[in-house]
Amino acid sequence: MEFTERPAGKAVVLAPAGRIDIATSEQFRERVLALVDTCGKAGQAVVLDFSAVDYISSAGLRVVMLAAKQARASGGTVVVAALQPVVLEIFQISRFDKVIPCHPGVAEALAA
Repeated sequence: MEFTERPAGKAVVLAPAGRIDIATSEQFRERVLALVDTCGKAGQAVVLDFSAVDYISSAGLRVVMLAAKQARASGGTVVVAALQPVVLEIFQISRFDKVIPCHPGVAEALAA
């Protein structure tokens, strides 16, 4: 799994690429939770740009939930943007789209 990270105003955009499943969820967890911790201390939001994520399993969803929970505990924010159709469907079926803010694109996530 590859990641790109970039600052964007009062947020940091983390863009994983590939599948987030049992094989990659630990790597994803380490990267996301470290970023949430750093951003929380700096008063920045975390935008997860899923435009290059073509699949997410329950293990990946768990990481997203842990990140959101950690962010809320420290007064921060985690949002998801640019979900591909299959990943969006997984978020909708699991009702994650009701718990974690999901935006059609990164620009919309940053504007929110």
